[in-house]
Amino acid sequence: MEAFQKTIRIVHQGITLVESNRTKKIMETSHPPVYYIPPDDIQMQYLQLTDEISFCEFKGKAHYYHLQIGEQLFKDVAWVYLNPAPLFAEIKGYLAFYPRRVEACFVDDEPVQSQEGDFYGGWVTANIVGPFKGGQGTWGW
Repeated sequence: MEAFQKTIRIVHQGITLVESNRTKKIMETSHPPVYYIPPDDIQMQYLQLTDEISFCEFKGKAHYYHLQIGEQLFKDVAWVYLNPAPLFAEIKGYLAFYPRRVEACFVDDEPVQSQEGDFYGGWVTANIVGPFKGGQGTWGW
């Protein structure tokens, strides 16, 4: 995990949901990076904490957020570790977003490609080289 000072921006339906240069970048084996964003840099009025939970063997229990814009609900667009394992205490309360579940994500002004598959939330940019988990046939890596 490292502090990441480039600007992370997330836009959905013309609304800039996130603009931050205070994120934490986590690189896991065979994954592109995931950026954890402090809630003060997120338009939290559009997000609803859900009852959905998953478990990461390294970070602990993840909780999920839906995105509500007007009458439209976009499910499980982000996740958060409210009480992460001690090694990941720095991301407590920070949100990470799935790039494929929102309109657009950017690192500085570079558009992000989402990691293949629907389980992982990695952000792929030109300087990030795979192969990555997530595609067909990669679950056993």
